[in-house]
Amino acid sequence: MDKVIVTDAPRAPLDRVDALAAHGVATVHEALGREGYLGPGIRPVHLGSRIGGTAVTALCWPGDNLMIHAAVEQCRPGDVLVVATTSPCADGLFGELFATALMKRGVRGLVTATGVRDVDDLHRIGFPVWSAAVSAQGTVKATAGSVNTPVVIGGQTIRPGDAVLADDDGVVCVPRSAVDRALAASRARAEKEEATRAAFQEGELGLDRYGLRAALVRLGVRYVTAQEYAAERAAADRVTGSAP
Repeated sequence: MDKVIVTDAPRAPLDRVDALAAHGVATVHEALGREGYLGPGIRPVHLGSRIGGTAVTALCWPGDNLMIHAAVEQCRPGDVLVVATTSPCADGLFGELFATALMKRGVRGLVTATGVRDVDDLHRIGFPVWSAAVSAQGTVKATAGSVNTPVVIGGQTIRPGDAVLADDDGVVCVPRSAVDRALAASRARAEKEEATRAAFQEGELGLDRYGLRAALVRLGVRYVTAQEYAAERAAADRVTGSAP
């Protein structure tokens, strides 16, 4: 592992990241062809937040938050701090004091594959966090890692400067080079969803709008009455000898 702190990582344009975040994690994930989602293991500590920002990454050793301290210095307004460890760790590497320092620097939130603590205080000061665990277990500050190098969470690689979007549905990462493409695709998907919403409000069924009736036929699904179904089950029970 490289023991480095990269000080000048390029970032995605923040105005485009903000526009992307407005569409929400689920829409952006689908618009990108179901790419970039960090998985169901990364959940919001408190519901009700939606953020987007540019990634500052920290790679730590398990049970050691030294590199988070180093990463704080590299953060600037509009960033999201992303923390991973060299092997799985659920310890509380992050708490309210870190959040206070990050808020002073204009950081919008934290995404971490580790645990966090001080959750009540985090909620009180309004600092959004998405984590893999909540744990009161403390840490040491003894082992070197890296800042602003690629990290992996949930099978997804997050690079410094990538767009990180987070809401109640989880977290999605959009590569810095793909932000414009993702924004165009998300806008198109949002327009399509609005048309579908209007159709559903008029009473149209998804079976018809999405052409799913043919799929049911192809898969052998039949429509039967309750009486027909009861007769079929009774006949099947007689054949198998399970009838009373």
